Amino acid sequence: MTNLADGEWHRLHPASPLLRGGLVFIAVLGFLIANLRERLVDWAFLLFAPDLGGDVDAEYGRWQEDWANDPIGAIVSLNLVGWAIAAVAVLIVVVIAGFWLSWRMHTFRVTTEAPEVRSGILFRSHRSARLDRIQGINVNRPVFARLFGTAKLEVSVAGQSANVPLSYLGSALADGLRADLLRLASGARAEKAAKAADAAGMGVGDGTGTVDGTGRAHVPGIIGQRVDEFLAPELDPSLAPPESVVHLPLGRVIGSTLLGGSTLWIIVLAAVIAAGVSTGQIWVLFSFIPAAIGLVSYMWSRITKSLRYSIAGTPDGVRIGHGLLSTGNQTIPPGRIHAIEANQWLLWRPFGWWSIRINVAGQSVTASNDAAQRTLVLPVGTVADVHRVLALLLPDAAFAVDPLIEQGLVGRGGAGGYAPVPKRAAWLRPFSWRRIGWALAGGVALIRRGWLLRSLTLVPLARMQSVAVSVGPLQRMLRLASVRIHTVTGPVTALAPSLDRSEATDLFERLADEAVERAASDTSHHWAAVSRPESADAR
Repeated sequence: MTNLADGEWHRLHPASPLLRGGLVFIAVLGFLIANLRERLVDWAFLLFAPDLGGDVDAEYGRWQEDWANDPIGAIVSLNLVGWAIAAVAVLIVVVIAGFWLSWRMHTFRVTTEAPEVRSGILFRSHRSARLDRIQGINVNRPVFARLFGTAKLEVSVAGQSANVPLSYLGSALADGLRADLLRLASGARAEKAAKAADAAGMGVGDGTGTVDGTGRAHVPGIIGQRVDEFLAPELDPSLAPPESVVHLPLGRVIGSTLLGGSTLWIIVLAAVIAAGVSTGQIWVLFSFIPAAIGLVSYMWSRITKSLRYSIAGTPDGVRIGHGLLSTGNQTIPPGRIHAIEANQWLLWRPFGWWSIRINVAGQSVTASNDAAQRTLVLPVGTVADVHRVLALLLPDAAFAVDPLIEQGLVGRGGAGGYAPVPKRAAWLRPFSWRRIGWALAGGVALIRRGWLLRSLTLVPLARMQSVAVSVGPLQRMLRLASVRIHTVTGPVTALAPSLDRSEATDLFERLADEAVERAASDTSHHWAAVSRPESADAR
């Protein structure tokens, strides 16, 4: 274990205030300096280059008038330069003092029960995250933070806005603290975990050492260390067997993005903008160009965040890494995934590409872009990649579920162990009724549906929140019903539409009974304790 998980209060990296909010201050200061530089250049031009032509006195008069209308020029014209310099100096001192106080008052500790964070100067806050409610641990390294050798560690916890961020720690310390949190949350005996870590050589330095929390060796010297961190893989291959890792070719990433739905919207916007310009409707530029820029930015972000992508199974859960300049990785402990969905967009069908999203407690459909990115565990992959990723996400049920995946992705009707819907469902779903089907295997409910957007949804019944049967007016006439499995909020919706009424009632009963049975026997919240029976005595 690192010295950060000793139950004592610790401080963040000294550069944390600058990385959290100081960049805005630097940008404002740079703008002021740039503005003053232009004025000084104008003044020097008029003073030392009068022979370039023109009425120098007139130009100088116009320059003085413009200068007086400028805030900086007004200060000079009123002989307040000394006071302005003093005010700027005081402001800089106040900002630096505020940064220092913010760093001093922002502390954290990790106990055997929860990580805790205290922050605030005037208004104090104290946040904690129970270890048994941790849904994942994310380590992000924005490009500017990487220059300082730092990383942001965020503990995802079940509940809205309940996450506990640590911005920023030394890069090596963030990796080491993540390992400590996972060991504590796993229920493994601390002494045994510490001995295993020492035996594996998982030492953690202080940000200036030669070995980090993943055991990577660094080139001596601060520059060599930064270069080593930039070139090192986001997901350490030594933490998982190579055959369990999925890699994304660059061509597939770019091709899947260009063939996505965003490209169609860009074509539509380009046509609208071109039509508006040709007819003289200039207002179109102000209305649609920002939307086009936003779509292009989204597509570029999707490509860059899929670079250096990797996913692998580790003893403490599924580890996912991505990014080129700004990188990030997350660890999802066992038993934290509430629903999984494999999707295939129509234009991806000729290439056999699929993407996979998950529902995890604490991540909502309206979350920020970074949080939404964490629900995308496979940006684009082949059918073989889907098999491998689902085996990582559902390790206990992989053997039972794997034979049903192929038919769940591309199958139709009642083939492959799926229960189909009756033909009368075609009145409500004329294009996709042959695709709709459901199956139960290994404590997992599988639902396939969709024609334009094919999908296969998998829900571990141990984490099902509730199940509901709904019957609309048209469904009542056709003796049909829909079954919906409720999970935590997220991008995945588990809905089996247009089932036979009696079959929907039977499925409702089976899901309710098996969910209670599976939840009662689920011990994934202490995953290491299950594999090490002797650890129960230590707790």
